[in-house]
This record gives sequence, C-alpha cells and structure tokens, in this order.
Amino acid sequence: MLDTEIKQQLAQYLELMEGDIVLQVSAGKDETSQNILKLVNELASMSSRITVETAALERTPSFCVNRPNENTGITFAGVPLGHEFTSLIMALLQVSGRAPKVEQKIIDQIQGIQDQLHFETYISLSCHNCPDVVQALNIMSVLNPNITHTMIDGAAFKAEVEKKNIMAVPTVYLNGEVFSSGRMSIEEILTKLGIGTDASEFNEKETFDVLVIGAGSAGCSAAIYAVRKGIRTGIVAERFGGQVNDTLAIENIIGTKATEGPKFVASLEEHVKDYPIDVINNQRVVSLTKKELIEIELANGAILKSKTVILATGARWRNVGVPGEMEFKNKGVAYCPHCDGPLFEGKNVAVIGGGNSGIEAAIDLAGIVKHVTVLEFMPELKADQVLQDRLYSLPNVTVLKNVQTKEITGNHTVNGLTYVDRETGEETHIDLQGVFILIGLVPNTDWLGDTLEKTRIGEIVVDKHGATTIPGVFAAGDCTDSAYKQIIISMGSGATAALGAFDYLIRN
Repeated sequence: MLDTEIKQQLAQYLELMEGDIVLQVSAGKDETSQNILKLVNELASMSSRITVETAALERTPSFCVNRPNENTGITFAGVPLGHEFTSLIMALLQVSGRAPKVEQKIIDQIQGIQDQLHFETYISLSCHNCPDVVQALNIMSVLNPNITHTMIDGAAFKAEVEKKNIMAVPTVYLNGEVFSSGRMSIEEILTKLGIGTDASEFNEKETFDVLVIGAGSAGCSAAIYAVRKGIRTGIVAERFGGQVNDTLAIENIIGTKATEGPKFVASLEEHVKDYPIDVINNQRVVSLTKKELIEIELANGAILKSKTVILATGARWRNVGVPGEMEFKNKGVAYCPHCDGPLFEGKNVAVIGGGNSGIEAAIDLAGIVKHVTVLEFMPELKADQVLQDRLYSLPNVTVLKNVQTKEITGNHTVNGLTYVDRETGEETHIDLQGVFILIGLVPNTDWLGDTLEKTRIGEIVVDKHGATTIPGVFAAGDCTDSAYKQIIISMGSGATAALGAFDYLIRN
C-alpha cells in the first residue's frame, strides 16, 4: 500500500508516538475496504503501539483511531492518502498522547465546549484545502470528548455525496446540518461556533509602531522587515496566508524550485513566529481612521492604534456577476479545479476564463470530466501558447471565444449556462453540471471606501516607497496598483513598504 520511501518517513513519525492506539476497522469486500485493511495492517506492522480490531461503524468502509478502551471520536471513511496522509499521521500522534501544536488559549476554548458536536467533512484526496479542516476538527475531537469528527472521501461514498448535492470540498456538516464549505482554520471554526476573542482583549493593546493589515506574502514580508528594525510590530488578518493558501503549485519563487501554497504559508507563519510580532489572526478589519494615531477598527468593535499602517489585504477571485453565480456557489459553481474537480467525474462542465489559470483548469478537468467547454470573453485566448497547444490537443474540449456569459441556470444545482455571441448577438444555452470561474482577481479594498486614492478597479495607489495618499499609511502586494500580481513581487513590495514606514517614523 505504501512505497518504501513513504514507509521510511512514516517510521520516523511513528517513533514519536507516546502511547498505544487501536485502529477499529469496518470493512467489506469492495476495493476501498481492502485498501483500508492493507493500510491499517501496514501501520500495525510498523509499530508495536498500534493494534487493529474489527468493528461495526456507521460507515463501511471506515476506521476509527482510538486509545485502548477509549473512543476519541476520530474516524476516516475512505483511505486517507494523497493530501490527507498528513491528517492520518497527525491523528495517530495526537491520539497517542502527543500534544497538538495549538496555543493554550485555543485549547482552553475547545475544552470549554459543553455541547455535543458531531462533525462530518466531505473531502477529495486531491484537495489541498481539505487537510486543514480535517486536522482542525480532529484536534478538537482529541481535546474534547463531546466532539467527534469523520472525514468522508467523496469518491468512496459517491451515493451519499450525490444525495446531499455536495459539489464542493471541503464541505462540513455539524449534527446533520451544513456547517461550512471551504478552507477554515481552527480559529475560524471556533468563531463560527460563537467562541471568539472578546473585543476588550484587543482594546488593551499598546500602540504599535507598525501595524500590518493582512498576512499573505506581502504582509508577512512587511512585518518581518519592520520588526527587524527593533520597532513594535503587529499583524491583523482575517486568514493567515490569504489567497496563497488556495494556490496549488508554486514554481517561480527564486531559490525554491517548487512548493505548494499551504506549505509556503506554513513556512511564512513559522518565520513570522521567530520574531516578537503580535499576530492577531481571524479578525476582520472594517475601517481605518487617521487621527493623531491611525485607528483600525475590527468587526468585533475593538480599536487598534498604530503610528503607521501597512495595507496588505491582497485580492480575491473575481466573480462573473451574472444571475445564478451566487445562488449556485458550491452547488455546481466552483473556483478551484484541483479541489472540486473530482466531484464532477463523468459530467459536463464549463470553464469561464481564457487566461493561464482558466486554461490550466480546463486541461486538468479534461482528464476527469466527460467534456469541458471553455468560454473566453475576448476574440482570442490570453493563455501562454504552450497551454493553448495542449488544450487544443484534447478530444473532449470545446473552446468558445468572443462570448459573454449571461446566466448560470439550475434548480437545486447547476444544470446549464447561457451565453451570448458578442459578434452576432445570438444567445445559446448549453446543458452542463458544473461551472468553474477563473477570470482573475479583485483587490480586497472595499472596506477602505474613499479614505485614500484608488484606481478605478479598487487598487490602492502607492509611490516608490509604498506610501499611499494618507501620511503614515503604506500598502503592498496585490491590493495595490503594482504592474504584476506575483508572490515574489508581493514579498518585495512588503519589504519596500516596511522600509518606507520605518523611514516615515524616524522623520516624524
């Protein structure tokens, strides 16, 4: 089941186990059941601390990770390989007694939950966003006996996924009802449960020298450059890592041949934690006011004060803005082909967008789905020629150029798309079950209103020092009017803004 190299790596992790565990397996005669049996038996053969038992569980095939004579509430329904292999390893270690790497404040919040919470997370093994949710809910199950969590591989339980109309992963159910869809941190899960940080905790914070808004590549770079100057530095962010979390392959960071978004974010977070930076995570900023100091208001009502501020709020996927897009989001309308593509196996889908990301998505999906229709607004595709050549070589792809999407249709889920030929005005409807939207980014600057100068599309205007039109306020990364939106450029602009803010401080 596991190749030699993986076994060697796994053996090192299993040596870190601190107590005995029991893998209770519910298996049948199907292929997935046999693969689960192979996996758990291989694990047991590699460590004397692991034993395997037969059990009657809610789903077959599945297995629980328990302590002897104690149900910890962690279940894997399906084979946790691919991106979920790390989730399995962490579950083994944490159930064995190894403490999860979570702040004590978070542990206290989890252990204080009195309600019975039964979570189920539907995932695909190719989804790079799913493990964060699975691992967060597994940690909560380990820390609190009132909480249970089951990871469900959609490919292994297709009938269940189709019955519930699940068309995006990760999708989380709580006590039988839809709880969330998409990537979530453990802090975000607690906030959604109504367990958050009181505003008074933030109001008591000392004035910052530099406060960075956003914790993506630009924000982390800015914070590290600022704190290295010996000044009081903080980061406030709605989600650490920002959009980089949703990026799969990264191959253009000089000095790093290849990495993945979540891994890169983990390295950014580790680097930030090496310094005395006050990280205020999972908090949304709603306004900026320039007084004697710069005041930043959070959604919970707290006010943070700083001598300078660096805006590094990044960007988000651009919406098409047609009827049906919001109504069928996660019900056939998707934005991540790597995560949600496997749920559309054997179906007809459309990709809106003819740039690199759109054509890469179409190529990926063509290997999974029945047919892909690409819709491009302009007369020609914008993607690199090598990608276009690959696309046109595929037998199950149709490319429609110079067309405008008019409506995404459906009942409970997507059932089609209507587009208009921009030259003839002719309107056409095509039947399909999924629409993937990849038409670029829009800056996260709406909350700023008219407080500073922005371009017509909302990008913050900055000078060569990263300064905005408000004295003491700087900006960096994809939220600015930089010519190119790239991780490496964002990191450089973050450093520039930090140096600009430091120069401002010593001169004012």
